[in-house]
Amino acid sequence: MPDTLAAFLSSPRSYLTEGGLETSLIFHDGFDLPLFAAFVLYDSPEGRAALVRYFTRYLDIAAADDRGFLLDTATWRANAGWGPKLGFRDAALRSVNRRAVALAADLRASRGRAHPVLINGVIGPAGDGYRPEDLLTADRAEALHCPQIEAFADAGADMATAMTLTHTGEAIGLAWAAVGVGLPLALSFTVETNGRLPDGTPLGEAIATVDAATHGSPLYYGINCAHPTHFLDQLHGDWTGRIGLVRANASRMSHAELDETPELDDGDPEEFGALYRLVAEKLPGVRALGGCCGTDHRHVGAVTQRQPGP
Repeated sequence: MPDTLAAFLSSPRSYLTEGGLETSLIFHDGFDLPLFAAFVLYDSPEGRAALVRYFTRYLDIAAADDRGFLLDTATWRANAGWGPKLGFRDAALRSVNRRAVALAADLRASRGRAHPVLINGVIGPAGDGYRPEDLLTADRAEALHCPQIEAFADAGADMATAMTLTHTGEAIGLAWAAVGVGLPLALSFTVETNGRLPDGTPLGEAIATVDAATHGSPLYYGINCAHPTHFLDQLHGDWTGRIGLVRANASRMSHAELDETPELDDGDPEEFGALYRLVAEKLPGVRALGGCCGTDHRHVGAVTQRQPGP
């Protein structure tokens, strides 16, 4: 295990990561992201500069709070499920994923060694994370996601995280693909307002199913793209020890409601930070904290202010 990853997993304090990258770029920076795909920004100087500005703000928050940082790639849509819809097929997708890791590596190098930074390749679901109509088998998911995972490994990412997963078949296939190329992988599920996966599976049951099918290969599991009030009352039982990441939405809306609203609901950053204090009390072993849709530097800053000290 690389030293940077070992330090992350054994750190006495959780690392930070960013907020809702796509919603920030669209609603705050005015970018048009086709199909919610931020990876297209790697193909222009203006887009790359915007990503550097975006991540730098969060790196500064982490440094000010003396925390390590989980530095993502902007590649949530850069997989074989979504890439072809934007004209990116295998070679082009592999290229953009490698370039995403390279930009993250350059940004990390520019920060020096005062605070640890881990490069994390981000993977999204092959289908719609809000309305999963096609529940993938593990074999199908492995084949779909393997090229992106291979690109991250080839480019030197420290790890990868699959975000906004809706069902266990895709999660299992992702884990198999990561084991096949030797890249450490975390898996993060989204939940509805009742704390269950979109297909109705309880979160604890989903984690147990994936662990059983993968011999426990995922580094840890996460919860993302749901408001803290949607899952806080579900956080009890031994399975919560496998939760290492929380990246909640700013809005209390359901996925269906968020899909229909034309405006950004950025919630209340101070309330968001206070709710994360409750999350930390229920999940003392959580490794990384950040935000998802609707959150920005204000929300992540509020999280740091409400977390326990060193």
